[in-house]
Amino acid sequence: MKNRRIAGLTAALAVGALALSACSSNGSGSGDETTPAAEGGSTGIVTAWGGEPQNPLIPTNTNETSGGKILDLIFAGLVYYDAKGAPHNEVADSITSDDNTVWTIKLKDGQKFSDGTPVHAENFVKAWNFGATTHPDVPQQLSNYFFNIFEGYDETTVCADDACTEFAEPKATEMSGLKIVDDLTFTATLTSPQSDFPLRLGYSAYYPLPDSAFDDMDAFGENPVGNGPYVLDEWTHNIEAKLSPNPEYQGDRKAQNGGVDIKFYTELEPAYNDLLSGQLDVLDTVPDSAFGTFESDLGDRAINQPAAIFQSFTIPARLPHFGDDEEGHLRRQAISMAIDREQITDVIFQGTRTPASDFTSPVIDGWSDSIPGSEVLKFDPDKAKELWAQADAISPWDGTFAIAYNADGGHQGWVEAVTNSIKNTLGIDAEGKSYPDFATFRTDVTNRTITTAFRTGWQADYPSLYNFLGPIYGTGAGSNDGDYSSPIVDKLLEEGLRADSVDAANAKFQEAQEQLFKDLPAIPLWYSNATGGYSEAVSNVEFGWNSVPLHYLITKQG
Repeated sequence: MKNRRIAGLTAALAVGALALSACSSNGSGSGDETTPAAEGGSTGIVTAWGGEPQNPLIPTNTNETSGGKILDLIFAGLVYYDAKGAPHNEVADSITSDDNTVWTIKLKDGQKFSDGTPVHAENFVKAWNFGATTHPDVPQQLSNYFFNIFEGYDETTVCADDACTEFAEPKATEMSGLKIVDDLTFTATLTSPQSDFPLRLGYSAYYPLPDSAFDDMDAFGENPVGNGPYVLDEWTHNIEAKLSPNPEYQGDRKAQNGGVDIKFYTELEPAYNDLLSGQLDVLDTVPDSAFGTFESDLGDRAINQPAAIFQSFTIPARLPHFGDDEEGHLRRQAISMAIDREQITDVIFQGTRTPASDFTSPVIDGWSDSIPGSEVLKFDPDKAKELWAQADAISPWDGTFAIAYNADGGHQGWVEAVTNSIKNTLGIDAEGKSYPDFATFRTDVTNRTITTAFRTGWQADYPSLYNFLGPIYGTGAGSNDGDYSSPIVDKLLEEGLRADSVDAANAKFQEAQEQLFKDLPAIPLWYSNATGGYSEAVSNVEFGWNSVPLHYLITKQG
C-alpha cells in the first residue's frame, strides 16, 4: 500500500517537464544521496524490519509493501525515486516523446542482471507483455492494470464473463504498442496521451525480467534474478530474506553496506524491542504503544516525517446493507461521520497521523483539503444517527459491523478505537476482526472471501494524485479490493491522464474525488507519517518520500 508535505512535491511538480524531456540526466543527480561511503562503502550487514511477502517475488504480481520492499532492492527500473520523490534515470538513458503518446526509451549500455546476462530492451518488453497477458490457465497478474495504457492491451487480456473472474484465450500475447528497435531501444505507444508516463516507470510492475524467468516463472518467483543493487541470496519463508550487494549493478543506488537481512516479524512490539536492544538496525513502523515514547527512546535516531501514505477501510458493496443503492450510501456516510478522527489520531497515534480530508496525500502536488463532499469526514454524531435511521427505514440493520485487520501490522489499537466510536455513536455492535498475519489477511481480500469491512491503505508507487486513485478505484484495477465501479470516476480519471498539463490533470482528479465522496467505496481515515528509527550501529539512514528506508545508503562497520 501506499502523505506529508516535504516528501513528494518535487517529482509531481516535475511531471510537466518529464512529458517531453523525461527524467533527469544520467549523472547521480541525487543530491544528498551521494555520501563518502559511495567510494568504498562499509562491510557490515544491516538488519531491517519486514514481513513475509504475500506471493512469490514476481514484479508484475507483487502489489503489497512486504514483497515490494525486497523487489525494490533486487531490481532496477528505467527510473528510480530519490528521498524526496524526484525521478532519476536508472536503467534508462532517455525517455522522450513529441506527443505524450508514442514514447522512445533508450537504455544505458552495459547494464546486467545478477546472473551476468545483459539488460536489453527485450527484457522490458517481454516482462511487460507477461504482466499484461492473461490466459485461462494463468492467473491474472495483480499489476495487470498498469499495462492497460498500452496499445494492444485489450488483445492480451480478454474477459470470459461480465465479472472478469474468468478469462478467454487471448488474441495476442504481445501488445502491439511495444516495439523493439534495437538491443538498447524500444518504443511504447499508449492508447492516449499521458503526461505522467515517465514518472510511473520506477514502479515495480515495470521492472525487466531476465530470459531465465520465462523458463519457469513459478520457480523464478521463489529465487528471482534481478538487476538492482542487491542479490537475493536466501529466502527462508516466514523468517527472513538475506540480500548481498550485486557486483553487476552499475546504477546510482550502489550498496553502501555488506548486505541487508530483512527479518520477518508478525508483531511490531518484538521488532521495536529488538531495535532498542540493538538486535535490529532499522525499523520503519513504530508500534502504537511506543508513539508517545519512541522519540525520547531513540533521540536523534527517531524518524517522524511526512510520507505518501493514506489509510482507510473498505466496505465491499457485496456486503448486506452496503450495496450500491440508497441504503448503502446512507450507511457509508453514517459510518464515516460516526468516527472521531481527531480524537483517535491524538490519543492513539500521538501526533504521527493527520485526519484525512481527501483520498490522496498532502505531500502530492495538487492535493486539496476542500473538495466538495469531504464534509462526510467530519465527526458529526447527530448527523450520523440521522443517516443511519434513514437507512433503517429502508431495511432494518442487523448483525455486527466488523473491520478486519492483520495483527502483525500494529493495527489493533486504531481498529478498536474506530469500531468503538461507531458503536457508541450509532448504538450498534461493532468490533475488529483479527487475522494472524498480513499474508493470510491479504489472501482473503484478494480471493474475495472476506465477509466484513477491512483495513486498507496506500503507499504511493509514484508521486502523483492519479496513483492514489486509478489503481484503487478504477473499474477492474489491480488494487480495487472492494470491486468499486463508477463510469463517472473512470471517465474523469481518463480525462485527467489525457490532460496536457499537471494542473489540468489534477483538476480532473479532484472532480473524480467528488464522486468518491458520494459513493465512499472506502472510508478515508488519516494520512500517516513515516515513523521509525535505527540503531547506534548504523549511519546514513534516510527514509524516503514513501516512508521506506533507502537501505542501500545505510552504512555499518563490519
